[in-house]
Amino acid sequence: MALLELRDLIKRYPSPEGGTNVVLDVPELSIGDGEHVALEGASGSGKTTLLHIVAGILTPDSGSVSLAGHELSSLSESKVDRVRAEHIGYVFQTFNLLQGYTALENVLLGMAFGDGQDTRRAQDLLDRVGIADKANHLPGQLSVGQQQRVAIARAVANRPSLLLADEPTGNLDADMAQQALTLLREACEEVGAAILLVSHDPAVLGAFDERRSLADINRAARVGGVS
Repeated sequence: MALLELRDLIKRYPSPEGGTNVVLDVPELSIGDGEHVALEGASGSGKTTLLHIVAGILTPDSGSVSLAGHELSSLSESKVDRVRAEHIGYVFQTFNLLQGYTALENVLLGMAFGDGQDTRRAQDLLDRVGIADKANHLPGQLSVGQQQRVAIARAVANRPSLLLADEPTGNLDADMAQQALTLLREACEEVGAAILLVSHDPAVLGAFDERRSLADINRAARVGGVS
């Protein structure tokens, strides 16, 4: 059984005209344990929506999402939250760090819904991404690249089975983007996590041996949608 399996997945959103637009129409997508997959998609093709459905943040209108043997549609909201905490790490495009908390506290908060907070591990993760000396800095006191490193440390803090990354280098220059991508993959390899990364950047996509096109797997992408 694959770590992640999507079957006959459909997601619609209301249209301004009063009808609905089909954003995702995915017959099948699967990712195995430890597999690193880059998914190419243009702006508005449904990339973020797809990741949110995989993470259980959004629910599809129909179809199935199986993650680590759990069929998400059959679970209560609280159980979906538990599965997400146990199996998913997420690197958001805008990082989503809590501005009133230090780098260390942001990583610790990422552990709150897993096995519990472990200060020593959180400090070690910040050291591994090269910002141990910034542990007590607030996000506003960090550079964009440093904030990205905190986001990566937080995403792998619970040793996830699957890390989702939404345009994770979109706010970085070319050199910083490659550094962040290397850190992301190394951090996932250390914990054995699979990766599903979405991007439109050829340099990012080219770093992955396993590349797929959202337009190929999503029939709705050919007629547009929202991200």
